[in-house]
Amino acid sequence: MIKPVALLFSALGLLSAAMAAPLDDARPNIVIIFTDDQGYADVGRFGAEGFVTPNLDRMADEGAVFRNFHVAQPVCSASRCALLTGCYPNRLGIHGALGPGTKVGISDHEVTLAQLLKSCGYATAIFGKWHLGDSPQFMPLRHGFDEYFGLPLSCDYWPGHPDLITNLPAAMAAMKREYPHLPIYDGTNQFREEMSIADLNQLTTWYAERAVAFIEKNKAHPFFLYVAHSMPHVPLGVSEKFRGRSARGLYGDVIEEIDWSVGQILEALKRNGIDRNTWVIFTSDNGPWLSYGNHGGSAKPLREGKGTNWEGGTREPCIMRWPGKIPAGADTWDMLMTIDLLPTIARLVGAELPPNKIDGLDVWPIIARQTGAQNPHSSYWFYYEVNQLQAVTSGDGRWKLQLPHSYQTLGGKPGGRDGVPAPYAHRQLATAELYDLVHDLGETTDVSARYPAMVTQLAAEAEKARQELGDGLTKRPGAGRREPGRLSSSPSLNIK
Repeated sequence: MIKPVALLFSALGLLSAAMAAPLDDARPNIVIIFTDDQGYADVGRFGAEGFVTPNLDRMADEGAVFRNFHVAQPVCSASRCALLTGCYPNRLGIHGALGPGTKVGISDHEVTLAQLLKSCGYATAIFGKWHLGDSPQFMPLRHGFDEYFGLPLSCDYWPGHPDLITNLPAAMAAMKREYPHLPIYDGTNQFREEMSIADLNQLTTWYAERAVAFIEKNKAHPFFLYVAHSMPHVPLGVSEKFRGRSARGLYGDVIEEIDWSVGQILEALKRNGIDRNTWVIFTSDNGPWLSYGNHGGSAKPLREGKGTNWEGGTREPCIMRWPGKIPAGADTWDMLMTIDLLPTIARLVGAELPPNKIDGLDVWPIIARQTGAQNPHSSYWFYYEVNQLQAVTSGDGRWKLQLPHSYQTLGGKPGGRDGVPAPYAHRQLATAELYDLVHDLGETTDVSARYPAMVTQLAAEAEKARQELGDGLTKRPGAGRREPGRLSSSPSLNIK
């Protein structure tokens, strides 16, 4: 069998013997399902075309749909950093998507959601993509997770991608040169140096199987389960049981298998009698990779996609379910962001917030649909590239000020076909533009001339962001930025 080289990084750790006694049953289990590059319109309740998502639709019936839920940045590593730390990722020195052999990663001085919950006696696991540093000192077992199985990077980290599609032998040779120093192992210390196409096709199933096993093993006490799917990031992989099932082709098949995996998790929770004490959150890490065309998703009716701070890059499909706590059938346009999950969960479980400053705020009243609940943020800040402040949104999610910056776009041209991307063009936004997202979700009409007071208000919020986190576009350093983790000269796998 021809084997394109990739990293399959698998580590299974034992629960600490010093773990606190089991908590009261009132402490909820937390399950976060985080897909990769799934578009806003790639779930049934958000307008999916050519494929179906019955399990996610049922989850929406039994929970709540959040139509204005955002990630902090429209790209892999930065987005995951925000989810797990409650911080804007550029505060922590994490920018963009960390490449193979990176010298930086998540710092030991930051507290992840897994560490916060583990300190309260939770069992913790991640099954799927990590992407916060691929060297041992950055890996999940060093940052609060008891168990890990998955990829440390995206599936496409073959140098010169898409040579994986167009020139496979060259891609394989380049990958072998790139990774000679990295430890590749599984939980039994059996080293694996290659992942085959057959393995790629099994990732979604493998993650689901391990998630169900983790639930079964930890049903008697609180747990945090983070299922970070590698799909639908290119190159796409799907098992035989879903191949060819959807009208949308391979991409639709992949989403239907992800939906199946969600159903497996929900069924495991019910079967073990713990679904009414489990908060399940489903969302994605950024918008669709539009340049991949039929191997990418859709952000309709939003503008642009992954790699931009237009709505298509950061607004994600989001469904949350917790019977009796989150009203069934709720459908809301209130704005939220992944940075808000850590402080919200901390309050619910009675955990202390991290000692370092975080950016998220407790938004449980909004999630629980409490009467009169309002977003506690005066604004949300959208960065990209290396600390570029590109947009600011009002806390209620209505108004968005796009600041001058360059961005990638297909410019109305079609994306690529069958795994080979089409080239992006780059456009420059010369002056700030204001959008009313309530009446213009697609960001088609600049209304800055009609609402100068709102421009002034959001410009002041942008200035707060620059003072705190800096801005590469205006050459501001920022007083509140912290250093990322940096690769030591002799990294160790000792878990503390």
